[in-house]
Amino acid sequence: MLSYTTIQEAETAMGRSLTAAETLWFNYSATKSDYFLYCHNILFLFLIFSIFPYYYLFLEFFFYNSIKPYKIQPKVKLSLFDTLRCYKSVMRMFFFIVGPLQLVSYPSVKMIGIRTSLPLPSLWEIIAQLGVYFIIEDYTNYWIHRFLHCKWGYEKIHKVHHEYTAPVGFAAPYAHWVEILILGIPSFLGPAIAPGHMITFWLWIGLRQIEAIETHSGYDFPWTPTKYIPFYGGADYHDYHHYVGGQSQSNFASVFTYCDYIYGTDKGFRYQKKVLRQLREGLINNQEENRVLHNISAQDDKLD
Repeated sequence: MLSYTTIQEAETAMGRSLTAAETLWFNYSATKSDYFLYCHNILFLFLIFSIFPYYYLFLEFFFYNSIKPYKIQPKVKLSLFDTLRCYKSVMRMFFFIVGPLQLVSYPSVKMIGIRTSLPLPSLWEIIAQLGVYFIIEDYTNYWIHRFLHCKWGYEKIHKVHHEYTAPVGFAAPYAHWVEILILGIPSFLGPAIAPGHMITFWLWIGLRQIEAIETHSGYDFPWTPTKYIPFYGGADYHDYHHYVGGQSQSNFASVFTYCDYIYGTDKGFRYQKKVLRQLREGLINNQEENRVLHNISAQDDKLD
C-alpha cells in the first residue's frame, strides 16, 4: 500500500509531477495492500497457463497445412483429448501447489525488498533487471536440471515431465509437484539478488512462463521474436531434449545455450544438426544431379 493518500502528496514527496504510468499505478494501488498486489501473480499465471498454449492449438486447427513445415516432430500429433488432459493435470497442480505456494511465499518476497512504492522503475531498469533474472535462473536451472537427470532424480521426480517426448505448450508446467517446488528456487534467486519493483516481478514471472510455453510448443516458427535474442535456445533446442527422453544428457539449459556449450552438454544436439544438414545437402545435390541428367536426356532426344 502506498504511503500517500493523494496524488498531490506523492508529487510533493517526490518533488516532481507523476508520469502517466505512475498516475495509473497510484490510482490502482493506493488503497490495495502489498500482499493483495503480490497475489496478482496467481491470476497472471492462471491466464498464461490457460490462454497462451491455445495460440498453437488455434494455428494447428485452422492453419495446419501452413504451419506443418515448422513442426519439429511432424510424425507426432497429440489428440485434442490428450492435450486437454494435460491441461487438466496442469490446473490440478496449479490449484493444489502453485497457487497455495504463491499465497504463503509473500513474507520472503517482502524480506528481499520487492517494493510497490513510487517512483516506478525506468524502462531500462526493468529490462536490465529482467536480463539479470533470466541469466541467473538459466544458470541455476541448468544444474538442477542435470541433477534431475541422474537415475534417482529422473525415476522419482523428472520422469513425469518427460511423459511428453514431443512436447506441446500445455506441457511446459506439467511436472511432479516436487519438481515445481525445486524449480521455484532459480526463479526466486534473481529477484532476491537484484530486487526491484512489483511490476518488474510480475513481468519476470509472466515472461518466464511464456518462454517455457514457447520452448515446449513443438513448433520452430521463423517469425518468433525470441530468435533475435543472442544465445537463445528456443523450441527446436529444447524439443531435442524431450525427443531423446530419459537418457538425454544434452540441452539442459532452460533459456540460453551457453551453459550447454561451456560444459559440453550440447554435443548430441549439434551432431544431430550436422547429420541432418548433410542429409539435406545430399538430397539437394541428388535432386540437382537428377535434374541435370534429365535435361541432358531431353537434349539427346531432340538431337535424335
